[in-house]
Amino acid sequence: MSGKRKKLPAAYHRRTYRQLVDSGRLLATQVQVRETDLQILAPVEVGKAALNLVIQYRNQLENYLSRHPAFLEALAPLPDDRLAPPLVREMLRAGLVAGVGPMAAVAGVIAEYVGRELLKVPGCDEVMVENGGDIFLSRKQECRVAIFAGSSPLSNRVGLSIPAGTMPCGICTSSGTVGHSLSLGRADAVTVVAASAALADAAATRLGNEVKEKRDFARALELAAYIPGLEGAVIVMGDELGAWGRIELVEVKQND
Repeated sequence: MSGKRKKLPAAYHRRTYRQLVDSGRLLATQVQVRETDLQILAPVEVGKAALNLVIQYRNQLENYLSRHPAFLEALAPLPDDRLAPPLVREMLRAGLVAGVGPMAAVAGVIAEYVGRELLKVPGCDEVMVENGGDIFLSRKQECRVAIFAGSSPLSNRVGLSIPAGTMPCGICTSSGTVGHSLSLGRADAVTVVAASAALADAAATRLGNEVKEKRDFARALELAAYIPGLEGAVIVMGDELGAWGRIELVEVKQND
């Protein structure tokens, strides 16, 4: 979702945070189509399949936007459209639950739709799809996900432990200081975990909008508890952190 442009840290602009990912035995693939820039980890080569899926889903969304231009700029929820493609309806539902416009879910929904289809590829029984910091994760083992929070001293120093039993899930981050996406707040990072990556993405935007000062942490985390479907949320602003939900925070060391 477009909006006021922020000064982007070099690590975000060049996606150098991706170099910190431990791919283990999985193969790393990057797929980029216009604004969509995916890093994918999978046990087999999925580059061609992922590219076709990105093109397919972008075409669905762009065709819908051409007929419904208000969808792109809406900052408030829009009603369901039973004639819309499933991906668009997922965005509409996520926006309605989180209380934001549907485009707040775009990165998460593309990551999830691509990831779920890749799990149907022969030999691909695990996958991670990261789309500009928004992640669809389906692994057979516990994973640690670091939180990138721009210039905060906690950036890439704290993360989440995601148990295998809670996957597949979405882990999505919104920021008032990092990235191109519109945020009305000033948090360095608001990370949300949910079964739906679209919902996690939309909810991260909603909670991020609430945090303009550190004293807003409590209100934002209280709001998180009232958004159905969320597993947990973490807020980082400067050198302070707040968390809510069924999540486990972990220290991320340089050699992790």
